[in-house]
Amino acid sequence: MASPSGRPWRTAALLLPLTVAGAHIGPAATWLPAVRRLLFPRLAGTGHRRHVALTFDDGPDPASTPRFLDALDELDVRATFFLLGSEVVRHPALVRELVGRGHEPAVHGWTHDRPWWPAPARDVAEVRRAVRAVHDTTGQRPVWYRPPYGILTSGRWLAARRAGLRPVLWSAWGQDWTADATPASVRARVAADLRGGGTVLLHDTDRVAAPGCWRSALAALPGIVDGCREAGLTVGPLREHGPGPLLPDGPPPAGPGS
Repeated sequence: MASPSGRPWRTAALLLPLTVAGAHIGPAATWLPAVRRLLFPRLAGTGHRRHVALTFDDGPDPASTPRFLDALDELDVRATFFLLGSEVVRHPALVRELVGRGHEPAVHGWTHDRPWWPAPARDVAEVRRAVRAVHDTTGQRPVWYRPPYGILTSGRWLAARRAGLRPVLWSAWGQDWTADATPASVRARVAADLRGGGTVLLHDTDRVAAPGCWRSALAALPGIVDGCREAGLTVGPLREHGPGPLLPDGPPPAGPGS
């Protein structure tokens, strides 16, 4: 018969993995839009109330990113691109072109992996590696960090902090990564959540999404920008977005489609 004095140790041994897992994944609750908007508006990308930040994830991709750069030139809009470090070193000329056209490089991690298992040392090393790749390629030190899938684990929070990056997610997205996405669905999905001071998430590649889905985002882009401008909002990168008030002093300007 086991001694009662051993039970606390067994209980602690059983609870330890749960505690570690909870500490690791707990901050990922910020993925929920309501949590971000209410408790972490800066993480939601809240900025100047008459500005919308336009951001793209998962590039660079030589098959699709140049088309977005051309479309943004035609619209006279600059954006923030959250880049994967592994692709930056594969396509440095494209990254330099992106920056040369006035866009802002940011960090999306080294690869687009899922962070289910705690690996804080790896997270720190890979984010630093991505920062170094962007800096070495462009001469610019990135400011922003958005983790793959928008999942901010404790390890990724630590990695961003160690690398001197500011984590930012989004307040509106186009759900443009799905096989059934259309230009109309992307525009409607963005318009449903976007208000002045918001940050839009789109993707300039289908690298980790349905093949060809980037075409819907590309075709939706003019309508999204025009809708913002019709609502009296300017559109640009996060560097022009600025910090927004935690509590607005009045109703914000309406977003496109509202």
